[in-house]
Amino acid sequence: MGESLADQLPGQAAQATRISPFTLFFREFLRHPVMIGSVIPSSKRTIETMLAPVDWANTRLFVEYGPGVGTFCATILERLPPDATLLAIDTNPVFIDYLRGKFADTRFVAAHGSAADVNEIIAAHGFEKADYVLSGLPFSTLPAGVGAAIVEATHRVLRPGGSFLVYQYSAYVLRLLEPLFDSIDRDLEWWNIPPCGLFWAHKQVEEAA
Repeated sequence: MGESLADQLPGQAAQATRISPFTLFFREFLRHPVMIGSVIPSSKRTIETMLAPVDWANTRLFVEYGPGVGTFCATILERLPPDATLLAIDTNPVFIDYLRGKFADTRFVAAHGSAADVNEIIAAHGFEKADYVLSGLPFSTLPAGVGAAIVEATHRVLRPGGSFLVYQYSAYVLRLLEPLFDSIDRDLEWWNIPPCGLFWAHKQVEEAA
């Protein structure tokens, strides 16, 4: 997929592996606040609640948008079957290089790219459909049209019966989900800082692939 950040910016890539995950996350938030949903990573309680509905035994491809420093990735990999794959997509090459260094697990793939291109990205890695897609991207602050494009691409990439798991600090994402997903569950995690809205959008089993 071209040169890695380590090839392009060796000093910055090496520094990313030396600093703490929190420091790296905070630094990149200051650099790209529109693309990162929060100033700090999600809480353990938010992660547990968000992932609770996942049917791990029947998961073969789990996709995450905007994985940051891998706060969700670690828990997902703990529960993912041995023959499954976690594909993490991020537009920030600093995070991608950090994650590639952090997770040696053969089930983990970090891809530098846009969530709007998820169908092409998973195809490049030998997959046709995803079972679950997780996103913490801040849909309310993304550039015009980008959020809608990501949700539409996500609906297409999910297998019938698959789910789009979204955690947000705004309910704006509902206006993007509702036209495509008939079944949407909601919750609010008060213990997160700041309190976080949780959304589970389910693709109908009988929908065409």
